[in-house]
Amino acid sequence: MNAQGEAIPIVVRKFCYVSFYPNSNLTDPFAASTSSFSPPGGDAEAEALPLSPPADAPQLLPSTFEPPPQQPPQSDLMISSRNPDALFSGGGISFLTGSQSAKFSYGYSSFKGKRASMEDFYETRISEVDGQMVAFFGVFDGHGGSRTAEYLKNNLFKNLSTHPDFMKDTKTAIFEAFKQTDEDYLNEEKDQQKDAGSTASTAVLLGDRLLVANVGDSRVVACMAGSAVPLSTDHKPDRSDERQRIEEAGGFIIWAGTWRVGGVLAVSRAFGDKLLKPYVVAEPEIQEEEIGGVDFIIIASDGLWNVISNKDAVALVQDVTDAEAAARKLIKEAYARGSSDNITCVVVRFDSS
Repeated sequence: MNAQGEAIPIVVRKFCYVSFYPNSNLTDPFAASTSSFSPPGGDAEAEALPLSPPADAPQLLPSTFEPPPQQPPQSDLMISSRNPDALFSGGGISFLTGSQSAKFSYGYSSFKGKRASMEDFYETRISEVDGQMVAFFGVFDGHGGSRTAEYLKNNLFKNLSTHPDFMKDTKTAIFEAFKQTDEDYLNEEKDQQKDAGSTASTAVLLGDRLLVANVGDSRVVACMAGSAVPLSTDHKPDRSDERQRIEEAGGFIIWAGTWRVGGVLAVSRAFGDKLLKPYVVAEPEIQEEEIGGVDFIIIASDGLWNVISNKDAVALVQDVTDAEAAARKLIKEAYARGSSDNITCVVVRFDSS
């Protein structure tokens, strides 16, 4: 409690794990030897432990961890470039400050997989905005390089939380923050010769509300009353409404292995991609739900959704109460099913008991 008798949000961060797979083209890279390393951004300040501690090691419990101020978290780009075959995971728990007391836990996992480079980024952030606890979760799947996805990780939620109307008109703030972030990024990119872009699938927890915003073909799926319910719809060029929007703007889509905007891009909305403006836009579709009706959500890049259906994803982790373990399980299953892409997943579980 603070001096006014108000509840203060509490965050308890769990340990983060890092596993290395030097030969990521093995049939089962998760059976390879493991070692520990500092985790990437998101919960970069959490303590890193070996994936499989010795049998006689004492049981470690989650604890609060405050990073030394002189050691800022390392970026995903720095770590992934030094350890390209690492699978990162971690998570934490916190409490909602809505009309009903509710605890939520979150876990993330990210793996380069069979791709030559890592272009996925993720963010898990819990912040106080105007005296109220707000949780932000996002998965960003880059294409043409990782710089757009990294920019979104570092700037999207910052721009959203500082929007003047974030608390009173959250949907409008989300829409405007997405567009402004895209404009800011394109301004920084004006001297870049090579085009790049990124999807963004995000979830904001604010009081009793869950607001999902999506651009591109990463996806958010909820488990509600035991059933899989998509909270976002992929932005693909062959969606009838997307095709109409693109053609009315003067663009076109053609088949080149799959439907592509201008014969180039397989998603119809994305951040960046300056050479495909105004056909490829960063305008999000937003869906709102009451948190009380949601058991858990899965936010993941298409490296997961290309090989695992919404229904299967929910069924795979429905009984896994640890959010981090659930995220890791989904990553491993996607790889086992033949995913050829980077795979990144965030799971958020709600407990209103």
